[in-house]
Amino acid sequence: QVQLEESGGGLVQAGGSLRLSCAVSGRTLTTYAIGWFRQAPGKEREFVAATTWAAGRRYYADSVKGRFTLSRDMTNNMVYLQMNTLKPEDTAVYYCAADPGGAAGPWTVSSRYNYWGQGTQVTVSS
Repeated sequence: QVQLEESGGGLVQAGGSLRLSCAVSGRTLTTYAIGWFRQAPGKEREFVAATTWAAGRRYYADSVKGRFTLSRDMTNNMVYLQMNTLKPEDTAVYYCAADPGGAAGPWTVSSRYNYWGQGTQVTVSS
């Protein structure tokens, strides 16, 4: 029903920036939410940010608030995560995910998302 593919990860020095992209294919639902999660080795998967598709409401984890900006391109079915002032603790595999019924939330719980991309590695060196 929905397919997701992340790109844009790579190596960057602390203080630098990266922009991650999530291409969304399949049926576009006005009620869905697109979330970003990350997982570092030895750690649990954690919520990063999410946007609702129709209204463009955005929600950020406290750890990235003020540094990361999430946006969407409704024409091209793309979601972007602009990451600025990157820190070594941001190092993780980043995943985008879709919740077809997530317009009203909750957005921070990974089990609510039905579809997941394969992930893209972000490594921030000190």
